[in-house]
Amino acid sequence: MPDITKERFIEELNNDLAHEYSAVLQYLTYAAKVSGPSRPELKAFFEAEVPDETGHAQYLAGKIVALGGEPTTTPKPVPEATTAKEMLNAILEAETSAHDRYAERAAQAESLGMKGLQVQLEDMARDESEHRDETARILRRWDD
Repeated sequence: MPDITKERFIEELNNDLAHEYSAVLQYLTYAAKVSGPSRPELKAFFEAEVPDETGHAQYLAGKIVALGGEPTTTPKPVPEATTAKEMLNAILEAETSAHDRYAERAAQAESLGMKGLQVQLEDMARDESEHRDETARILRRWDD
C-alpha cells in the first residue's frame, strides 16, 4: 500500500462521512417510498439500518475533528430507485462499496500507526459486510 499522508487520510475519511450521510438518507427515503407486498418487511429493514449508519457518521465526524480536519456536511447523492428490487440493488452496491472503503481505510490507519482507529474501521467494515449480506439474502427472493 502506498504511503498516505494524514491530510489525505482526513480527505478520505470525509469522503466516507459523505457516503454515511447518503446512506442515512437512502435508508430513510427508501423506507418512505417502498411499496408492494413486501413493504412492511422492507420498510422495517431500511429503518433498522439508520442507527448503524448514523453511528458511523458520528464516529467519523468526531475522528476527523480529532485529527485536525473539518467534517463535511454534504452527502453523496442518493441513487434513484422506484421499485423494491431497485432499492435493494442500490443498497447492495452502497454497502459493498462501504465495506471496501473501510477495509482500505483500516489499512491506511495501520500505515499511519493509528491502531485504535484501524480496529474501529475494521469493525465498521464488518458492519457493512453484514448489511451487504443481509441485503443480498433478501434480493435472492427476486431472482428466484
